[in-house]
Amino acid sequence: MTSIPTEQTIDAAWLTERLNEAGHKVTVTGFQAKRIGTGQIGKCIRYALDLTGETAGAPTSLVGKFPSDDEISRATGVMLKNFIKEVSFYQQVQERLTIATPKCYFAAIDGEGPDFALLLEDLSPAVQGDQLNGCSVDVARASVLELVGLHAPSWNDETLRGKDWLGEPNAESIELNRSLYQGNIDGFAERYGARLKEDELAIIRKVADADPPMGDALPEPFALVHIDYRLDNLLIDESSAPPKITAVDWQSISLGSPLADVAYFMGAGLRSETRKQVEEEIVRAYHAALQDTGIEDYGWEACWADYRKGVFAGFFVTVIASMIVERTERGDEMFLTMARRHARHALDLGSDEFLV
Repeated sequence: MTSIPTEQTIDAAWLTERLNEAGHKVTVTGFQAKRIGTGQIGKCIRYALDLTGETAGAPTSLVGKFPSDDEISRATGVMLKNFIKEVSFYQQVQERLTIATPKCYFAAIDGEGPDFALLLEDLSPAVQGDQLNGCSVDVARASVLELVGLHAPSWNDETLRGKDWLGEPNAESIELNRSLYQGNIDGFAERYGARLKEDELAIIRKVADADPPMGDALPEPFALVHIDYRLDNLLIDESSAPPKITAVDWQSISLGSPLADVAYFMGAGLRSETRKQVEEEIVRAYHAALQDTGIEDYGWEACWADYRKGVFAGFFVTVIASMIVERTERGDEMFLTMARRHARHALDLGSDEFLV
């Protein structure tokens, strides 16, 4: 088994080996480590490197990712296969995609976790998106268009099916999600309900007993989906036009409806009043970009219908995750904001017609 380093055991020699394996003829003579980000399942450490040797083109900082210190979050990461999904993403599927992702220098896991380690490209000066404040229309458009690089290369690809770590919707997994939602909805309502509007809480509750809007099996079309494609999981560089978007936190990747990723981002990332003004234009741009890759048998009407059904993806992430990860003040504000925006999104689009 590959030896899996921890935050405490990583040293200059180990970092030197990783850079040498990547083709950089350098030696790490020292480094400074600093915790970054606000992850609740994993934790990220930035390593600022002191290098000697042929340093031209070699990275001067890297980011290590490890399991959370919190035992509940670690157990959650194993139960939901978050750790094995992310490591397997970098080991098995990253190279086939065109969506911007960090270069991976090391990826290893013990079984399905919780012990794992990733060593990734540091994308500074790009900064993590802010889920609470939302984003500009330009960032939203660039983020949605970046999804084409995930969805198009995996569009209806049967070779991706049957991978246990990846998974896909089926009667068993859908029932598990429903049970988790039903089991946590009362606690969610008790914690956040007083700060939600009546119609927002009502539709969040209604989802608990409704049939899945996308059905109880892998939908058509299907593709690789990020599942948690939102601002906190994107690194954004607005020094260019359009902004450069890089997707991180591949802990939930699965097969599913590609428009669920689009709807989830739009619902979570834009303030409702802004979203209503621009969402059709942005979704049409995504659809046109898909067609430009050669996907021509997926019409606009089907795309828009799948988008309207996809709004409920955010409900499941918000309700379930908010109740099973370590509770923090920022986490509470984030989940409350997501609940408001996703509920408003579904109501604005009349998507409650799919809840039967």
